[in-house]
Amino acid sequence: MDGATVPTPRTEPAGIRFEEVSVAYGASTVLDRFDLEVRRGEVMALLGPSGSGKTTALRAVAGFVRPSRGRVHLAGRDVTGLAPHLRGAGMVVQSYALFPHMRVEQNVAFGLKARKAPRREIPGRVAEALEMTGMGGYAGRYPRELSGGQQQRVALARALAIRPDVLLLDEPLSALDAQLRSGMLAELARLHRELPGVTMLYVTHDQVEALTLADRIAVLKDARLVDCGTPAELYRTPRTAFTASFVGGANLLPARASADGGALFAGARLRAAQDAPQGPVTLCVRPHLVALGGDGANELRGRLLTAQWRGSVHRLFVDVDGHEVRADVAELRDPPRPGEEVRLTFSPEDTVLLPGGDAGAHGAPAAPDPRPAAGTGGADATAEARTPAEVAGG
Repeated sequence: MDGATVPTPRTEPAGIRFEEVSVAYGASTVLDRFDLEVRRGEVMALLGPSGSGKTTALRAVAGFVRPSRGRVHLAGRDVTGLAPHLRGAGMVVQSYALFPHMRVEQNVAFGLKARKAPRREIPGRVAEALEMTGMGGYAGRYPRELSGGQQQRVALARALAIRPDVLLLDEPLSALDAQLRSGMLAELARLHRELPGVTMLYVTHDQVEALTLADRIAVLKDARLVDCGTPAELYRTPRTAFTASFVGGANLLPARASADGGALFAGARLRAAQDAPQGPVTLCVRPHLVALGGDGANELRGRLLTAQWRGSVHRLFVDVDGHEVRADVAELRDPPRPGEEVRLTFSPEDTVLLPGGDAGAHGAPAAPDPRPAAGTGGADATAEARTPAEVAGG
């Protein structure tokens, strides 16, 4: 899909449209011929590893970077040359970017004042945004008197107070613990339902956030768009090995197409829901769809490397002909021991065969860590240099 346009039915102007957008810093291209349309009212997640171009794309929409090539459109308007505060977009970043010396209500009002909203309207719109995010009782507090989750709600209220056509969210939950992230995801889903006309562009490393919240997911790698579709499409029928590994962490095994339309791997003849393309293929199956024993039509035999207890499941790591296969099975009272021979089965309906031997010589790659390491992020991390004034005003 590199460089290809992802089509969207043209019933009305797209909420966001990237038209062959490239961004370069010196000799380094950090976004390469990015074509994508986000429908009005849609939540589009940009998902990919650090340095893939996600945040750069979002900053091009916000106006914080100028494309070296291509155009950016919001609601049918070409905004490529417009200043950030003239674009009608609200932005929330992972560092919250709140003014520490201002009370909550002053932080939320800042963007309205920057846009010269009528003074008599500001108190009402601030109160409305705080109520919408569940922060109505905290208007007089300072950011230091709030928890991380409460600060993130204030940042969201500030973005919503300007009544944006487009809401840009750059890793908004990455600084929160797991419980707070879950709660904020639910809040964002509620806001999406209550604000159906607001288009959301959501940048994340976290596949769970993308699968939970997004209407569609655009997958980026090495500054380019490689896949786009609904969460169910990308999870159940990925089009590339990279998508299969990054969205859900699939087993990826190098195989060859067989004459009967199936695939050959480790001496086993395996079947899939669709006929295999000719030549080398990558066999894709999710760990939770692999059973220990059972009656699955597809069967692999190997030796257990290790078993990890993960509460409700055991994750088994099995050596099958030199390739690691992972299986998530219901918690076992007496799991097999390392070195024991085990039999793994899975259904043809749960098996996807991808063209090309992208899995390489070592079987399924480990699922990439969806959370960026502290202090890292490559070119994408530059968005965190935004000041509170730039975020609230842009």
